[in-house]
Amino acid sequence: MSTYQPEDTRKVTTHRLFEMKSRGEKISMLTAYDYSMAKIVDEAGMDIILVGDSASNVMAGNITTLPITLDQMIYHGKSVMKAVRRALVVVDLPFGSYQGNSKEALCSAIRVMKETHADCIKLEGGAEVRESIVRILSAGIPIMGHLGLMPQSINKFGTYNVRAKEEAEAEKLIQDAHLLEELGCFALVLEKIPAELAARVASELSIPVIGIGAGGGVDGQVLVMHDMLGITEGFSPRFLRRYANLSADIAQALKHYIADVKSMDFPNKDEQY
Repeated sequence: MSTYQPEDTRKVTTHRLFEMKSRGEKISMLTAYDYSMAKIVDEAGMDIILVGDSASNVMAGNITTLPITLDQMIYHGKSVMKAVRRALVVVDLPFGSYQGNSKEALCSAIRVMKETHADCIKLEGGAEVRESIVRILSAGIPIMGHLGLMPQSINKFGTYNVRAKEEAEAEKLIQDAHLLEELGCFALVLEKIPAELAARVASELSIPVIGIGAGGGVDGQVLVMHDMLGITEGFSPRFLRRYANLSADIAQALKHYIADVKSMDFPNKDEQY
């Protein structure tokens, strides 16, 4: 098994992501929501850490990403930023904090930047959220876009199936991707769309395109940490590769601890004062 250690330990910036795309270096991105795990992820050499609204699922136990609040996202963002030295940190704007009201969108983005000290924000949507994107960018806040399957719109979609399989939706996605670049977004996430479409978008845009369930023809990949480490169970989409089985490892360690406490094996004489 090969491991990666970055030779360049400088802080990752939006400009460095452009450089990585231009030289064909793939971009690694993973979620994190707390200090301890973010420190491990950063020191491993991750390029981008996403403080995702997936915290609603894996941290708070909600079925969708919709319930998580701006205050909760800021809490997670602050925790992560205390640990990170190298990675670019992106914080998701949660559902209801930017759609339909560009002034509220700007206030939400400013709060995230001021209170977490994160590097940038991410939001979902294309032409529908144009005004919010323009207003946030006008304040000098970098934005990563998100198209394809958009979890904050799950009630509209009614399913987590692959998006943009039909020609009309695929064409709209391409138009939205170009719009996001033209407006000034520095990068784009494409979630759960056909690999051929994702590769086309990545080739047509000058900004980095990060995929999740979007094939290998994009500029980088992102996964949810709890999924790829095998902490979550019962979730096995085709695009997910599990790099560990921590759920089983942790359960075994806990059972061992319980047994040692019950049998009075822990603590032993060397583990007390």
